[in-house]
Amino acid sequence: TEADDVIDFLNDALESGHAPYIAAVLGDVARSEGMTKMAAKTGVNRQALYTALSENGNPTLDTLLKVMTALGIQLRCEAIDPGKKAA
Repeated sequence: TEADDVIDFLNDALESGHAPYIAAVLGDVARSEGMTKMAAKTGVNRQALYTALSENGNPTLDTLLKVMTALGIQLRCEAIDPGKKAA
C-alpha cells in the first residue's frame, strides 16, 4: 500500500542515521501530502515546515513528532543489531 511505501521510505532514512537525509525524506513525504494541509494539522507555518524539512533543515523533536503524527505514523524504538555500528 501507499502507507507501507511511506513507512519503508522513512524507516530507510531513519536507519541511515543521517539527520539531513531524514529531514529531507520527511519533507518529501510531507510535501506529497501538501504543506498547507501539514501546516494546518501541525500548527507549524508552511515556511517553517519547508525550512525544517529540507536537506539543510534541522527540525526540532517537536516539529518531527507533529509532522509524523499528521502523517499518521509514529516513532518506535528497537535495539540496535550488535553487528551494526551506531550512527
